[in-house]
Amino acid sequence: MAKITTAQLLKMKQKGEKITALTAYDASFAKLFADAGVEVILIGDSLGMVLQGHSDTLPVTTAEIAYHTRCVRAGAPLAFVIADMPFMSYATVEQAMHNATPLMQAGANMVKLEGGDFLLPTIKALTERGIPVCGHLGLTPQSVHVFGGFKVQGRDEQAANLMVQQAIALQDAGAQLLVVECIPSALAERISKALVIPVIGIGAGKDTDGQILVMHDLLGISSGYIPKFSKNFLQETGEIKQAIGKYIQDVKQGQFPGPEHSF
Repeated sequence: MAKITTAQLLKMKQKGEKITALTAYDASFAKLFADAGVEVILIGDSLGMVLQGHSDTLPVTTAEIAYHTRCVRAGAPLAFVIADMPFMSYATVEQAMHNATPLMQAGANMVKLEGGDFLLPTIKALTERGIPVCGHLGLTPQSVHVFGGFKVQGRDEQAANLMVQQAIALQDAGAQLLVVECIPSALAERISKALVIPVIGIGAGKDTDGQILVMHDLLGISSGYIPKFSKNFLQETGEIKQAIGKYIQDVKQGQFPGPEHSF
């Protein structure tokens, strides 16, 4: 596999070719995913829940994300690697620049930030200084206590219109990728069509430019519960490599997510 770049991801969107993405936190799984053909690997702050056993993502630190980013990069030297910026690590522009630096030095191609309009100066400052940014709208897990739980966002017309405006604003500020999480399928499609940059969905229907899942959900090994928007591909295939292959195939062919995984 050739090295994946933002230019290649943009070409995939333009050609209508679906982008596949998974979270990974170590070299072994990162290599497995990259070798199978997954284009994008995210070191998600989801590690706070699936690796550390917390009830949310808030306790995760920048140093922990940097450590796991180094592990993932070692296993997948050609993949496009995105590192989550943890809770309150980008509350100001200065904080964002300070905390994004070790993530890029650890091997990330891009950092991901959750939120809308308040991030515009931060995204502009980061990209001007050579740090590519992925935005994240919809259910933003770092705001779980504001939302009152993990709830679908953008259900009413006013909220949907605001999210489209925010997505365009993030793109205009310099974001080169956008993740939308737990939003109605019709809204996700609308955002994907409104933006030039690729839009990756999770719990956002099949009409985004790509899909991402937490690897533990895909393999059915998450503690607690498997979200509605996920699917246990290991149960279906019985073997990890086959499960990853089936996930890639189903995303590329537009068969995953199905209506049962969407809102």
